[in-house]
Amino acid sequence: MPSGVIAGARVTYASGSVDELATVSPDSQQTAVAQLRTVPDIDEAYVLSTCNRVEVYVVSPDAALGRAALEEFFGAAVDDAVVYTDHDESLHHLLRVATGLESVVLGEDQIIGQVRTAYEDAREADGIGTMLEAAITKAIHVGERARTETEINEGIVSLGSAATTLAARDLDLEGASALVVGAGEMGQLAGRSLADAGVESVFVANRTVDHAEHLADELAAEETTAEALPLESLSTVTPTADVVVTATGSTDPVLKTADFEDDDTTQIVVDLGQPRDVAPAVDSLSSVTVHDLDDLESITDETREQRADAACEVEQMIDYELDVLADQYKRARADEVIAAMYESAERLKQRELETAFSKLEANGDDLSPGQREIVQSMADALVSQLLAPPTKSLRDAAAEDDWSTINTALQLFDPDFQDDAIQSSLFTEDRSSVGVGTADDD
Repeated sequence: MPSGVIAGARVTYASGSVDELATVSPDSQQTAVAQLRTVPDIDEAYVLSTCNRVEVYVVSPDAALGRAALEEFFGAAVDDAVVYTDHDESLHHLLRVATGLESVVLGEDQIIGQVRTAYEDAREADGIGTMLEAAITKAIHVGERARTETEINEGIVSLGSAATTLAARDLDLEGASALVVGAGEMGQLAGRSLADAGVESVFVANRTVDHAEHLADELAAEETTAEALPLESLSTVTPTADVVVTATGSTDPVLKTADFEDDDTTQIVVDLGQPRDVAPAVDSLSSVTVHDLDDLESITDETREQRADAACEVEQMIDYELDVLADQYKRARADEVIAAMYESAERLKQRELETAFSKLEANGDDLSPGQREIVQSMADALVSQLLAPPTKSLRDAAAEDDWSTINTALQLFDPDFQDDAIQSSLFTEDRSSVGVGTADDD
């Protein structure tokens, strides 16, 4: 019988530095989930790793077991950088993440796609079971509602567009030249945002040139001069770019002081990489101003003020959907208990029927198929009528958080039941529920 409790842990832009994030970032989400699944008693696992966060959620029979696995996963991190959450807090936080309330740019659109991708990676690594299936699909559902029913994503909706806004504070972008390093999702957003801001030309550099060419062609179609080049050619264009935005997945800096000319020109560099794409020494050059993720705070603060009302709407939406999820978990646990009860009754019924038929046959009273069917139907009706009241009582008990009744029923009808399993999977706050879920069904 599946049961368990969710435990979560994270290092994000809000709790740790860019370098601390880099320290705990896994090589891949799928690999990290597979690694967690090898830990004894970790039944499910989900890892969300982006440039701004590394979040891990695990399901185990006991909260302490989940916490121990998370502490090992984040063992290389500075203690103060890791935030641990219990079952309730983990679910609430996951919904906030998907709606964009936990993003650097409040309400950003990219995070919901990243949540989906992490979900698929976890499924590939056999990390998704009944509990996380319910939680993550609910998070995606709420994230979609937030973006279609509120104005949480009006205006600046990505770090890419925030980078452009930040650069525009230091430099007039109209007619400027730009260099985008990295043609992934963040680089694409930065390139489009720079083109919309009026830059005259954009160079796109990427390890895979085909990807750079795809973005360059897109920008050129919008009447912006654009050209693709490999990372190896960066030094030929970096000195002439007025604005440089980097967003690669490289583990080492892709831009160093040798790539710039320290002269009278003014260059603005926005490093969106995690780990850093730009070597710290570049900021010492008199002609270069380097901004990193931490410097986007002023932009994001303004965005938060503008979207304060929408954020309140989203918070209310999350509270409602979390209650729905809690009820969903409750129904699932009650249904498991009821199924165990009916299974036990079915075994008893079949045993008694076989005994009765054997005795009749031993006495020479052979029953016709029709007579056997009548006796079978009578037994089925008795079981259904006898179990109808306890079935209703169990569903009512789940709705009212009466887990002592649930425990008693499990002990009566499931001899293999262990009381501590359900105790460890209860919610502890007003939104009480248990840790077993099914796919989103509302």
